[in-house]
Amino acid sequence: QVRLVESGGGSVQAGGSLRLSCAASGYTYSNYCMGWFRQAPGKEREGVAGIDLDGIITYADSVKGRFTISQDNAKSTLYLQMNSLKPEDTAMYYCAADSSRLWLGHPKLVDYWGQGTQVTVSS
Repeated sequence: QVRLVESGGGSVQAGGSLRLSCAASGYTYSNYCMGWFRQAPGKEREGVAGIDLDGIITYADSVKGRFTISQDNAKSTLYLQMNSLKPEDTAMYYCAADSSRLWLGHPKLVDYWGQGTQVTVSS
């Protein structure tokens, strides 16, 4: 059974930091692109950052220079370090596994989703 379990969300003030983790199990982790999406109330789910099968990392323009995605293949765990958080970063954050070779950040390409972890940034 495939499981993606996020942790690390919470409430912080603007300028603060959070680190999200996603523990994956039930499939061959290294065969999938891994990434993070987020969805704010009333908005569409959007790709935040992803790592493709060649290790190439892609960020959404809105988080470049502030967020860092990484992974530990030995632990089948994905991370998202979020610094200089802004109120507009407030959303539910989802871990995702995509069997495509390249990470395009499209929700429709995702094979597996985590349950999400809430990030709230206050001004």
